[in-house]
Parts: sequence; C-alpha cells; structure tokens
Amino acid sequence: MVHSWYSGNQVDLLETGSEFFPALLHAIEHATQEIHLETYIFRVDSASQPIAMALAAAAQRGVRCYVLVDGFGSRDFPELWQQRFHAAGVEFLFFRPERLRWLPRRNRLRRLHRKLAMIDGTIAFVGGINLHHDLDDAEPHFLPRYDYAVRLRGPIVLPIYQTIKKMWRRERWLRGSIAPVPRLIPNQQPAGELNVRFLTRDNVRHRQSIEIEYLKEIHSARREIIIANAYFLPGFRFRHAIKHAAQRGVKVKILLQGRVDHTIFYYATRVLFRDFLREGVEIYEYRAGFLHAKVAIVDGLWATVGSSNIDPFSLMLAQEANVVVKNHLFADHLRHRVLTRIEQYSRPVHLLRLRHAHWLERSLMWCCYAFVRAAVGIAGLGQRYFRG
Repeated sequence: MVHSWYSGNQVDLLETGSEFFPALLHAIEHATQEIHLETYIFRVDSASQPIAMALAAAAQRGVRCYVLVDGFGSRDFPELWQQRFHAAGVEFLFFRPERLRWLPRRNRLRRLHRKLAMIDGTIAFVGGINLHHDLDDAEPHFLPRYDYAVRLRGPIVLPIYQTIKKMWRRERWLRGSIAPVPRLIPNQQPAGELNVRFLTRDNVRHRQSIEIEYLKEIHSARREIIIANAYFLPGFRFRHAIKHAAQRGVKVKILLQGRVDHTIFYYATRVLFRDFLREGVEIYEYRAGFLHAKVAIVDGLWATVGSSNIDPFSLMLAQEANVVVKNHLFADHLRHRVLTRIEQYSRPVHLLRLRHAHWLERSLMWCCYAFVRAAVGIAGLGQRYFRG
C-alpha cells in the first residue's frame, strides 16, 4: 500500500530553506492534534530554532509531538533542547544512537536519512532539506544550499502517516516501551488533481524500491532525463541504464556538486565521468554554493523529490523516502527550476579536461573511489552494488 498510486492530491514544490522552513513552521503553529517529525540532521540554529520553539509550544497546548532524529547526523543535538522538549511534553528519540563512536561496526552506515513531517494527518512534508541553516559551513559568497522538499495534501498522506507511525512504534518498542501510541485517521479527502506515489527504502521489505523506480523510468525514457543529485555514485545497473538511454538518443543532463563538501565522495564520483561523457551524457557542476538536491525529471511527465542520493549508502543502506509525481505541470515546474540552476550557476564537465587532468588528481579520484568501495564492502554490499 505504501508504494501505490494515489490520485486527487495537491503538491507544492519548496526550494531551499527559504520556502521550506516558513511552510513547515506555519503547519506546526496551526497543528491541533498531532505532529510527527523525522530528520537526519537537526541543529538548533537561527533557521531551525523557530521550528524547535514551535514544537515545544505545540506540545504545551496539548498537541502530541513526536520527533525522531538520526543518531549520527544529529549526534550533537543540544542536551539543553532535549531537556526543553521533555519539559514541554515533546517525545524525542535518536535513531541508532552513537554510543561507541570509536568502535567500527558493520551496521553503522544504516542511518535514518529521510526527512518527513506529518501534521494532524492532513499535511505532509517529504524532501531532502535538513533542519539547519542553508548557509551552514558555506563561504561568504555562496548562495543558500540548493535543495527541495514538497508539501502534500490529499489521499497520499495515508501511506506517509502509516510509514511514520510504524517507525515511531518500532523505536519506542526497541527502548522497552509497549504503551500504545495514539493514532489519527488521516484526512484522505481529495485536495488537488495530481497522481502521487510515496516510495520508501528500508532494510526489510523495500530494499531496492527507489532504485527500481529510477531504473524503470530511465529504461522507458524517450526524450529527456534530468537528474540533480548531491552524492552521485551509481551502481552497475544504474550506470548502464543511463548510458543505454544516451545511446538510444535520450538527452541526459546530470547536475552534481561542484563545491567540495565531502572530499571522498566528490573525487570518487569523478571516476565515472569519462564513461558517461563518451556516450553523450551532459554533466554539470553546480558552482554557486553547496548542492543538496535529490530530484529527477523524465520526459517532462515523471518527477521525483526526496532524500535519496544515487549512491550505495542511500540506495542500499539508509532509510530513505521519495515522492513521485506524474503530472506535466509539476514536472515542467521542477524541470524549469533545475535547468535555471544549470544555465545560471553551473559549468559543464568536458571530456578533454578529464583526459588532461594531472596525475595527482587522477590518483586521488581512484583512491577515493577505492575507499568508498571498501566501505560498502565492509557493509556486505560492495560486489552486488558495483558489479551488478
């Protein structure tokens, strides 16, 4: 049921924190019954502190508030705010809390990477935007971190609500709590005209759901594929699907990170560039700031927005969530926004430049690629992901 199509939905595209934070804050401030929030990173700073304060205020006025954050991404969440949440009545939990950070463990990479919010069983948010300032770690001239989320109303809130509730019950049970968690009946009244699908990736029933959805659309593409992705290290099947699409005449544009925020991933990704460029795939690097988006558009009809990168950690290990929309107007809107970023703030990657790269740069690329493969191998997925 989670991955079924639901008709009659309203979907609002939210670009960067400047659109996402006010929308989320407004929904929290007007909640009357229940708030669920899941995120990978929650830092209490100038952008996210109003969200934290609104959660506490909502709990104090009798709204049930549940906050689940990742134990690695939010490992430094302030103790003071944990106490404030507890005092206000906000239930706050860490997913896989980091207790022995120095101890290497095989399951350490299985993180809660999805970003979900559910307000009163009526309004849902799905995307890739974490709860911290868009200019975190940015240089003075950078634009705010480039990312997307969507706000949803309509029947699609049902599978999102069920997914969030199931995760919360599981995390409470793992901590020894068997007390029942109150439930709402989500509002499934039509709110728009869009057909929407909610995709999750977990380590039980939906291990490859997001990757399979991508592959299905790439294989069926006839005119154009546009992908904007922060951490792009596709496996064997994904790489070949993109190259085969380009070989049959599909115009493929890929927008990637052009600023180094995670050195290993940045250089590991570049190992794949030459094969793509030889097949006619266009690759662009975003230069105006940090890129954190995880979106794609195929043939101006199919579009996805979510938390899943196209790398082994998102596609094979982490808890992820994406929304898929089949609608020309929504897809064209997202397409226009991504193409604007490509045209105004990005530079193309040229095959000639890669061929003449310094041997030190080429060595760094291959070393980083080998390191990522080794890390994935430790998790037991290396051969299956990289070799098909």
